[in-house]
Amino acid sequence: MQDTPVPLGANAQLALDTIYRRPTRGIPTWMLNIMEHAQLERLAGTPQGSYLRDQEGVYLAAQKAIGACMIDQWIPTNPASIGTHGYEGREQGATTGAAQVVLDGIAIDSPEAVAEHLERVVLPRLAQATASFDEAAHTRAVLAGEQRVQGLFGTDILKVPYGVATFPVFRYGQYGYVNYFMAYALFPELMERDFALQAGLAVRINRAAAQAYATGALPPMLRSDFDMADSRGMLVDIRSLDRLWFPHFARAMEPLFRAGVQVIWHCDGDLMEMVPRLLEVGLCGFQGFQYEDGMDYERICRMKDRHGEDLLIVAGVSVTRTLPLGSPEEVRRELQWLVRYGPPRGLFLAASSSVTPGVPWENLRTFAEGLAYYRAYGRAG
Repeated sequence: MQDTPVPLGANAQLALDTIYRRPTRGIPTWMLNIMEHAQLERLAGTPQGSYLRDQEGVYLAAQKAIGACMIDQWIPTNPASIGTHGYEGREQGATTGAAQVVLDGIAIDSPEAVAEHLERVVLPRLAQATASFDEAAHTRAVLAGEQRVQGLFGTDILKVPYGVATFPVFRYGQYGYVNYFMAYALFPELMERDFALQAGLAVRINRAAAQAYATGALPPMLRSDFDMADSRGMLVDIRSLDRLWFPHFARAMEPLFRAGVQVIWHCDGDLMEMVPRLLEVGLCGFQGFQYEDGMDYERICRMKDRHGEDLLIVAGVSVTRTLPLGSPEEVRRELQWLVRYGPPRGLFLAASSSVTPGVPWENLRTFAEGLAYYRAYGRAG
């Protein structure tokens, strides 16, 4: 692994040192995706209504105000998709209440229709996309995108790649949960063919991304992000993933592992069954955590990667419980708990996911003050 040649400010250097598990005094702050426009404006010190007029500028000013040391997913327009009280007038899709799903002229009204669409449309397209994929062009695109955003940030926020690599995923977003998961149960051989072909394309994409990391001396970290669990546990039996998914996931990710990219996993729902398997494959950390759903933060932070190293952990104050519903004192206590039980090296602090509208200002202010304290003093305070 190589250090980035770009001269870094103190916050960005703190983030980079943490990625490399170097000893640090402070604990870096991960980005905060705050969705309420008024809260963004208040943090940024800009007038009411300014976010919608200058989305990128106000969003970045808010990140700097809370002391973000590192940002991977740069989504300054994301809060514009939400209203004061949440999503308003959102278009309905396969997983958000659409009355009918029709893809390429095929009505997805049964598991058999899912299988038909996969065989007739999706798998042939995957094979064609794999054969025609331009690895050199993807490498150039990754480098150009990362350099552009790092230039926007300046020297005190570290830009880490996001969305530059891929792996096999469930297709419930296309087909809807019911018909897709019935097809998953009824046609396991077809599902594995899909995962295998997705992995074939992913190998080429990830090989090109790995080349970008090496060529551009990009910070060697990547967050993988796909929901495979809910509050009750895994969306499918973990034993089926062992047979059908994990071998192809491992093959897809191997170019990144060989290049020294430290891949972490975004945690939605209760993923505890999956955690040891992800570490065995080669991942080295986790981000998010829904503690109320059964994610055992303390246990995870005691785990090691397959090389015996401390995990990279992006520990988040709960956005479903503590920030919206707790008190400022509960926000402080949760930050203390995250720091106390986090890994000795490799710890970032953040929110567990996007901060939605309705979080009391006192809680958000207390959260920002706590992040600033731990950036300065770490565990020594």
